[in-house]
Amino acid sequence: MTSLDLPDGTLGGILALYSTIHVPDDQLPRAFAEFRRTLTPGGHVLLAFQTGDEPGRLHLAERFGHEIDLRYYWRTPEQIAAPLTAAGLEPVARVRREPTGDELRPRAFVLARRPVETTAGTPAEPAPRT
Repeated sequence: MTSLDLPDGTLGGILALYSTIHVPDDQLPRAFAEFRRTLTPGGHVLLAFQTGDEPGRLHLAERFGHEIDLRYYWRTPEQIAAPLTAAGLEPVARVRREPTGDELRPRAFVLARRPVETTAGTPAEPAPRT
């Protein structure tokens, strides 16, 4: 996510399901800058992740009898919105839901878009759909 092998402005959308939870805090700005770079103007990114009232971290060194080095970073939707905005993406929706079934943590979803720019380089609203 921090170095996408894609040309600039070629994706109409990005769906990141439970993947940014493995990106350390100091690498989120770089990942979100890559999202912005590869999105077309007006393109959207949808992030889904486990959340909670307070941020936290988890490190697993063993899973299913194998040594691993797996790290999780729990963040709130507000903590995700800040680096998205800093990367030039506009958060347009934030949703949080409580755990269901076997889930242990609440889930969050953040939708952001790359602004459409006018010829002067200022953000503009996309034309209404008819």
